[in-house]
Amino acid sequence: MKNTFLYLFIFSLLVNIFQYVNSNKILDAKEKEVVSTKEKLEVVKKSIDSIQYNDYFDIQKDQDAQEYFYSRNLDYVKVMEKVNEDLVTLNTNEKGNPLIPYEPIDNKNFIVNKAKILNHRWIIAEFSNGNLWGQILVKYFYNDNEPTDFETVETILYEKQRVEK
Repeated sequence: MKNTFLYLFIFSLLVNIFQYVNSNKILDAKEKEVVSTKEKLEVVKKSIDSIQYNDYFDIQKDQDAQEYFYSRNLDYVKVMEKVNEDLVTLNTNEKGNPLIPYEPIDNKNFIVNKAKILNHRWIIAEFSNGNLWGQILVKYFYNDNEPTDFETVETILYEKQRVEK
């Protein structure tokens, strides 16, 4: 009988040691998972902050620019649609978009691909001719029943990238 109690005691001791070691491994793994998740959340927070900062120069976030149009009884969303439409319409010119001060290269006209309206006065846009590309800063003046007036402020044309073989 004493041997039975001794065996039971040793068995229960071994089971308890096994459970202790196993639960410590599980706790360590979960702790690593929590730390990893916290690090990922921190990266995501920084990314979100960065995105919000990047959208700082956008008419949809600029209350002062919106107020400029509202004070003239205009809806800035409709104004932006018209300004974008007028900007894209300039691409139909036979020598390319007249806001881009570069002559056609290899018989390819430069046209505006993308544009972002920064506020009630400025637009930044990307342009290309299929091979070369650049960016342009445009000053615009909205006209209610007429085409928008555009004025090129500055442009940059990037060098053609070499394709290495």
